[in-house]
Amino acid sequence: MRILNASGCLDALAAPEVARQLDAFVTKTVTPLPREGNAPPRIAETAHGMLNAIGLANPGRERFLAEHLPRLRELGVPLWVSVGGFCAADYAETCSGLANIEAVELNLSCPNVDEAADSAAEIVAACRRATELPLYAKLSAAHPDVAEVARAVAAAGADGLSLINTLRAVALDKHLRPALARGSGGLSGLALKPIALHAVSVCHEATGLPIVGMGGIESGRDALEFAACGARDVALGTVLFSDPGAPARVRAELAAACAEAGVATPDDVRSLAKSPETERKVPA
Repeated sequence: MRILNASGCLDALAAPEVARQLDAFVTKTVTPLPREGNAPPRIAETAHGMLNAIGLANPGRERFLAEHLPRLRELGVPLWVSVGGFCAADYAETCSGLANIEAVELNLSCPNVDEAADSAAEIVAACRRATELPLYAKLSAAHPDVAEVARAVAAAGADGLSLINTLRAVALDKHLRPALARGSGGLSGLALKPIALHAVSVCHEATGLPIVGMGGIESGRDALEFAACGARDVALGTVLFSDPGAPARVRAELAAACAEAGVATPDDVRSLAKSPETERKVPA
């Protein structure tokens, strides 16, 4: 099981020592044109997580490819580039310009910008035609049937899934007004974990695709639970803000969690947590 970062939760150029703890680094989402993002305040703490409404702030495709990507390659860490846009062509054009990276993560579910009008499957299909790089579709558990979306993107050519993105939520300040200027934002952190585990489980059963599980992972035990639901890899998000050493710590804890569960590796528990009607064998 590899440990990645959730897109947008780590600036590898500002904190290279943290990025080098990872098995792969996922960039902040890149859009065709530069974006300043939403007006501040755009981050707020909650009792069991964090809200953000950054709004895909990024330097844009041209500057990213010319300036940022070469510097990221110097870190010596496998790179995933998160790609965003507002139509299928936006995504495909960025994908066509990428090379010598490990994978592309298609951000199909950001809650802090207006959604692309094109369907997730249409975007994946356009990107599949534009590149031979592995494509991971990042989906939202806000969809009433995320497994249906997973099947659609799998049929369109996705090589894997990233589950899940943040969920739209609101926090109020002491004056009982929204804490974020945008009003709502994306909720991340511990509160997401049960939702993310469900999404990973049903999408794994629906597609069998490799899954990067994320949402509230703070410990090795958390990571092992995602493996039990079908995740091949995991990504750390909110925890990186409070514990920059989390990748190394979680990796060590994961080994201990495997030993406690009586298994050698996370692969030994994959799919163990199937639906209740499915017979499963629990390690002694």
